[in-house]
Parts: sequence; C-alpha cells; structure tokens
Amino acid sequence: MPYSPVRTMEQTLRELLVAYRKGEPGVLDRLVPLVYEDLRRLARRQVRQWPNLTLDTTSVVHEAYLKLSRQHALDANDRAHFLAICSQAMRQFIINYARQKSAGKRGSNVVMHDIDDMEVPVHGEADELLLIDQTLRGLEEANPRLVRVFECRFFAGLTEAETMEALNLPLRTVQRDWMRARAWVKDMLSEQHSA
Repeated sequence: MPYSPVRTMEQTLRELLVAYRKGEPGVLDRLVPLVYEDLRRLARRQVRQWPNLTLDTTSVVHEAYLKLSRQHALDANDRAHFLAICSQAMRQFIINYARQKSAGKRGSNVVMHDIDDMEVPVHGEADELLLIDQTLRGLEEANPRLVRVFECRFFAGLTEAETMEALNLPLRTVQRDWMRARAWVKDMLSEQHSA
C-alpha cells in the first residue's frame, strides 16, 4: 500500500487560497467552512463594538460572504490575510447598515467610544461609525497602509502579530502604523466633533 501523507487543514487552506486567487468557481464555498469560527469571532467583535446598531453575528458573517462571493478572485496569501479581507467586507457592510440607520434619524445620545484609550464623543453609534469611515477614507488618500493596519487592529481585533502576518509587514512597522493611525483618527474625530 503506497504511503499517503495526511493533509493538514492549513495545507488545504493554502491550496484553496491559491485556487481562490485564480478565480476558480466554488472555491469560496469550500474555503469558508475552514475559517467559519474565525469569521464568527471577527463578526462578534464588531457586533459587540457597535451594540446600538442591533446587528447579529450570523448576519454580519453572511453579508461578508455574499460580498466576497460577488468578486471573481481575491489576492489572499494566507489565513490571516484572508481574514483581514473578510474583516474589511464586514466593516463595509456595517458602515452601509449604519448609513441606512442614520439616514432616517440623527442620534441624540452622546456616546463615548474607546479606540485604545481614545475617547471621542459623537452623537449615536451609527454617526460615530460613519465619522470613523469618513476619516479612514481621508487617511486612505494619504497613507493606505495605515488604514489597513487600523482595519486589522480596530475592526478585526487582530493582534500585532496577526496584523503583521496578514499584511506581511515587520512587527515594528505595525506598531508604529497603529500608533499613527489611532492618532490620525482621534485628531480627525475631535475636529469633526468640534465643528
């Protein structure tokens, strides 16, 4: 009987990511079950971060899946990078949801939200999320890498090491970029609130 090495889940994941980058049909359906618990963890973190938006974990994961399924191919290098891409899709869904929620009414409650010891008062969570998104779009023009680091750390809840792996950056760069991105967001939100 010939020797047949057992493939690990990580090997299978890597093979599926290669097929996904090539745009092979049906790969996403085989890929998602391998990282489903990770996706739920990411979604849970985002749902907890914005409790007044009344979202649930399952809907955030499913909406991210739908967004990814409409794209033909994504350049995900590994598990961490794929999860960073999924987190970005979740963020976009949550921001669109906040826009819809905010469109009909303006929040009257002042909410203090913490971005690693950064407290910025804004009116209502939906409005706060929209301000953060607007700030990140402004930062994207100046420095897209800072936005990627902010998304991984703040929205996805990735550690410094996971962010380093997802973005293929040195640890010290991730640490500096995280500090710079937080400072940028804090300054811009403070300006917006003052205006």
